[in-house]
Amino acid sequence: MSEENLTDLQLLHELSPVVEANINRHMKMAKEWNPHDYIPWSDGKNFYALGGQDWDPEQSKLSEVAQTAMVQNLLTEDNLPSYHREIAMNFTMDDPWGFWVDRWTAEENRHGITLRDYLVVTRAVDPVELEQTRMVQMTRGFSPGQNGQGDLFAESLFDSVMYVSFQELATRVSHRNTAKACACPVADALLAKVSNDENLHMVFYRDTSAAGLDIAPNQAMKSLHRVLSNFRMPGYTVPEFRRKAVIIAVGGVYDPRIHLDEVVMPVLKKWRIFEREDFTGEAAELRDDLARIVGELEETCVKFEVAKERRLERERQVAEKKALKNLNLVSASSK
Repeated sequence: MSEENLTDLQLLHELSPVVEANINRHMKMAKEWNPHDYIPWSDGKNFYALGGQDWDPEQSKLSEVAQTAMVQNLLTEDNLPSYHREIAMNFTMDDPWGFWVDRWTAEENRHGITLRDYLVVTRAVDPVELEQTRMVQMTRGFSPGQNGQGDLFAESLFDSVMYVSFQELATRVSHRNTAKACACPVADALLAKVSNDENLHMVFYRDTSAAGLDIAPNQAMKSLHRVLSNFRMPGYTVPEFRRKAVIIAVGGVYDPRIHLDEVVMPVLKKWRIFEREDFTGEAAELRDDLARIVGELEETCVKFEVAKERRLERERQVAEKKALKNLNLVSASSK
């Protein structure tokens, strides 16, 4: 049987021992933590429905970048039911794959719980708007092939495993940088826990993919090329995603340079993609074409840096004009 004829069921069977070994390692490395331990409950107070005060923008202590990143991360986590469905359909619920699907889902569920509790208790964002957006986001659901992007996961189990190898790492980086933007010790502590979970998830998927590359290198290479050619973060279904992505990128939470240098290249290097000699035919050509994709990502980084500097310069000029205007008003009023 040639590797090109491996079906998803055959791949699931071939990778089962690897998945079991990765689960055993994960269970030893994973550290239990409780979402409620990282919420400043003493800062909380009732809202209007219970005789308290509803949210006011002045109550937030987070910057626009931090608010946007925290909400984007939370709304991404909110689509967990859709993610669970996707991996259950692709991985099946048979052991050991089924155990991982449920364990991963249980760990991921902590993230949404913790982020929402923090934002609501600290009144960092408008809870009404947050709930309204959550309803829109979860009603849209998530599928890697939706919104006219093509059915990304149509051809192989590898598409699923390789996609999440990059996505989990990207999510870890995003949470880590969001913590920096928050400049809050409590947010830093809770996002450190979330980031650690995401890192362990990434390691599981990355190493499972590495085994797949050894079992069926050509088949895996085709999936890798397809994933990187069409890669989008799962949060792209969040309302006003483009506007929020710009704020997050300019704020240094997640931008093209971070995506290339801290997500794409580390995974490719770990898999030794450009060093391997076991790709043949079309797969070998696709491996060589990855250099083009990486080159295009590099060009995007350069263009973004130029655009970012122009935007920041415009913002500085606006801030200076506003400050000068306020100074003139103060001077005029004192005369």
